[in-house]
Amino acid sequence: MSEPRESLADRYFDAAITLLHRIRDEEAAGIQAAADAIGDAIAADGRVFVFGAGHSSLPAQDVVYRAGGLALINLLAVPGVVGVDVMPATLGSALERVDGLAGAVLDTSPVRPGDVLIVISLSGRNALPVEMAQNARALGLTVIGVTSVAYAKETKSRHASGTFLKDHCDIVLDSKIAVGDAELTDEAIPAPFAPASTVVISALMQAVVATAATGLAARGITPPMLRSGNVDGGHDWNGRIFEEYRDRIFFRH
Repeated sequence: MSEPRESLADRYFDAAITLLHRIRDEEAAGIQAAADAIGDAIAADGRVFVFGAGHSSLPAQDVVYRAGGLALINLLAVPGVVGVDVMPATLGSALERVDGLAGAVLDTSPVRPGDVLIVISLSGRNALPVEMAQNARALGLTVIGVTSVAYAKETKSRHASGTFLKDHCDIVLDSKIAVGDAELTDEAIPAPFAPASTVVISALMQAVVATAATGLAARGITPPMLRSGNVDGGHDWNGRIFEEYRDRIFFRH
């Protein structure tokens, strides 16, 4: 009797778990460095921003105004680049390739020297994330890049400089996602499928935030963590956090 065929669901979970194990084992030093940079900024009354375009905006959003998360992480929003919230959705992808957009966004944002900016871009090859990192560093921010280094080895940059996001960051976290972001193939399906980047990068981001929070506590600084609004007392708790840190929380303005 033949062995039962492994389900595609099992294969997907196995692939995601393997990637998470690699992140845990291979990116530990980078996670600590990123957490330390965030802790340094917060301890010095600085602020933390995060940016992602397209589906890379999902792990960025996941650490902003999040129950169990640091209240001081702010989304650096660029209208239209989430992609699926505009018509046509392809406009978001087109905006990622527009030269100069990142500079305009940063120049009209509340960022200042000493802040931290996390730039999430799976490929790291488009103009927007490359210039976001370039310009942020020029403004005196510490830049943490979250990207797949494989793209820099296997694809060409779409920026005029020929560089990738990873080339303009103080700290780089490699998501280990393969080019194409599809973990499964099947003879009955004509294209690779089942992306894992959102699962993996969201976990990576939460690991950074958790490490930053524990690092702040070890310095004797109580990290301003948000509570769920769906538990008793959660709204009151968050209200006090918002008031205490109102000069560093921009999603409440």
